[in-house]
Amino acid sequence: MTIAPEAPAKPAVPTFLELEITQRCQLTCGAHCYAEAGPSKGHGSMAADDWKRVISEAAVIGVKKVQLIGGEPTLHPDFTELVEHALTLDLDVQIYSNLYKVRLAHWDLFTRPGVSLATSYYADTDDGHDAVTGREGSHAATRANIIEALRRGIRLQVGIVDVLDGQRVEEARAELDALGVTDVHIDRVRAVGNAAVSIPSASSLCGNCAQNVAAIMPDGSVTPCVLGRFLPAGSVKEEGLTGIFGGEKWARIKQLIPPLRERSCTPNEDSCGPSPLAPTACGPDCQPAHSDSCDPAKGTPCGPMGIAPATTARMPKSS
Repeated sequence: MTIAPEAPAKPAVPTFLELEITQRCQLTCGAHCYAEAGPSKGHGSMAADDWKRVISEAAVIGVKKVQLIGGEPTLHPDFTELVEHALTLDLDVQIYSNLYKVRLAHWDLFTRPGVSLATSYYADTDDGHDAVTGREGSHAATRANIIEALRRGIRLQVGIVDVLDGQRVEEARAELDALGVTDVHIDRVRAVGNAAVSIPSASSLCGNCAQNVAAIMPDGSVTPCVLGRFLPAGSVKEEGLTGIFGGEKWARIKQLIPPLRERSCTPNEDSCGPSPLAPTACGPDCQPAHSDSCDPAKGTPCGPMGIAPATTARMPKSS
C-alpha cells in the first residue's frame, strides 16, 4: 500500500496589506507620527515595479484588500499607477490620506468602485488640529475635503487620535457626526516613531497584527502592521510575501503579539464594542489600519490582553 505524502501546510496569509509607499508628507506631526514622516523625507527604495510585483503576489496568495499609506501616499509619483494596478487584480483599495491637498484627478480615482478613503482628524478647531499636524491651515483644508468626499459619495473612515491635553477629541467626533461621517474611530497614541520614549513593545499592538494584517515598509521590509515596524520579518525584495509568511521568523513574530482579549466587553468597563472577527473579544482600534478585518469599537478602544484600558499608553497614528 502506497501512502501519498502530505501536502505542505499552506501558510496563513493576512487578508489586509498596508503598503507604506512613502515617508513624505506635507504635515509634521511631531508628537505621534509612527512613520516619522515629513516634507523632507523620501519615497524609499521600493520602485514602482517592486510595488506592482508585491501587489500582484498579494492578489495571488489571498490578500483581499490593500491600503496605500505613508506619509502621504498621494505624493508618491506612481500613486495612481499603483491604485490602478491593484484594481485590475480585483483587490479592494483603501487610500489613507491626510486630505490636506487633493488633486482633481485623485477625486476621480477615489470614486472608483473598490476604492475607499480614510483620513485623520484631531480637533474641531483650527488651533487644536493644527497644533497636532504642525501645519497652519491643515484643519480648514482637511475639513473642507472631508465635506467634499461626502458630497461625492466616497466611502470615508476617519480616525481621531488623542495626542495633546485639551485637544477636544469628543468635540471633533461630534463635529464629524454632524457633517455626516458615519465611520469614526478614536485611538490613543502608541509609543512608536515620533511618540517613542523607550524601546517599542509588542504589547501595545492590536491582536490582529500579523494575523489578519501585515505591512510593507518603503524599503521592502515586511512587518506585522505599520505600527509594528520595529518587528521586521524580512525583505519582500529577497523572499517575496509567500516566503516571509511561511517562514519561521514570521511565526515567531506572531507569537510575540498578544491576542485580542478573550472576554466580552461591557459598556461600564471599557466603553468598547467587540471585533467582527471575534464577537467575544475586544481589542484596540487598530489605527490606522481601518481594515475590515480589524474594526473593533467605534469609541474609546481598549488595549490588548494584559493591558488595563485605563492605563494603556497613548498610541500613534498617521499624520
